[in-house]
Amino acid sequence: MKRLPVVLLGLSLLFSIMTWSSAFADMQVAAGGWNTIGLKADGTVVAVGSNDAGESNIGSWTGITRVAAGERHTIGLKADGTVVAVGEKGYGECNVGSWTGITQVAAGSLHTVGLKTDGTVVAVGWNYYGQCDVGSWTGIAQVTTCGNHTVGLKVDGTVVAVGWNYYGEGNVGIWTGITQVAAGYQHTVGLKTDGTVVAVGDNSSGQCDVGSWTGITQVAGGAYHTVGIKTDGTVVAVGHNGMTQCDVGSWTGITQVAGGYYHTVGLKADGTVVAVGSTAAGQCDVIMWDLMSETTLNVNIDIKPNDFPNSINLKNKGNVPVAILSSPTFDATTVDQGTVEFTGAPALSIGGTPDDVNGDGLLDLVLHFSTQSLSLNSGDTEACLTGKTLSGQEFKGCDSVNIVK
Repeated sequence: MKRLPVVLLGLSLLFSIMTWSSAFADMQVAAGGWNTIGLKADGTVVAVGSNDAGESNIGSWTGITRVAAGERHTIGLKADGTVVAVGEKGYGECNVGSWTGITQVAAGSLHTVGLKTDGTVVAVGWNYYGQCDVGSWTGIAQVTTCGNHTVGLKVDGTVVAVGWNYYGEGNVGIWTGITQVAAGYQHTVGLKTDGTVVAVGDNSSGQCDVGSWTGITQVAGGAYHTVGIKTDGTVVAVGHNGMTQCDVGSWTGITQVAGGYYHTVGLKADGTVVAVGSTAAGQCDVIMWDLMSETTLNVNIDIKPNDFPNSINLKNKGNVPVAILSSPTFDATTVDQGTVEFTGAPALSIGGTPDDVNGDGLLDLVLHFSTQSLSLNSGDTEACLTGKTLSGQEFKGCDSVNIVK
């Protein structure tokens, strides 16, 4: 499969460039190559779509203030200015563990960019075309990137770019009065202070045909398409529409948009999310998302499978097995085992192999917990297990117990 770069990745909202570093609300969406990332109001993260390289393994993240999605890697900015990353690491695109003082992140196909509090920029990953040569940049207010070029918006409204420039996507040196930039596959888009839009680069699919747009408050780029939010919360799009990624004409109440390879995602003011375009990897399965909520999914568990009444001797130095049961609406094999706790005790590094515990034809997950680490008392009759799936969905399950002395 041909490797395509990812674009704006949910990192652009229109605010004055002087306040860009604090522009984002708590909620945010990002569109990767084949997945979609959602930042919830509580700082946790959810994901749908491809997870071939572990790019959607964000279930354990907390305290996140921004997210960015690359082709096969995902980046999270924490409240303390540090950065976390999951997914493909072959070119060092996830080597962000030492970064500090970061205010914004952007993800390209195989590289990652971070904006620091002092207006300088850092980057890691594949640099064949010079897309990471940002070390000399200063006075930057926003960064964006696609597969092989990186764009920086300066506080004075001018724009700089490095990396691949075959189609002229880096020819932004004459731009002025820009308040936000977005990078597409081989094109770059700029939002001006008056709400009009400019674009340079590949226009083979009409992705740069934005000259007639007015009243725009945010722009985003896809592989071969461009999306804009209008002041009234409606959305416009131009470019390639072979997978319906531009079918946004009916959207209303949108506060942020993000463009993936062949899909488009919109965040509504109430925290719900809409998406159109390719569904090949499930990247548009966002209909159940509510980024404003802190919803916990109730699941079924079986303490000491097939051993009712689930007797537990708290003096025992062994461990207690607990089965997380799959159902038609919950796949236990997607559980992030590192997030699971049973009455406050973390799972031991044994077990964890999927098995059909209850004979219903669905694979369940059996985890083990140290008996002496359990927060149970002699009079307890119920014990609960909590955790998250790899996509960030919180869940909880409870079962009866019989505490023996």
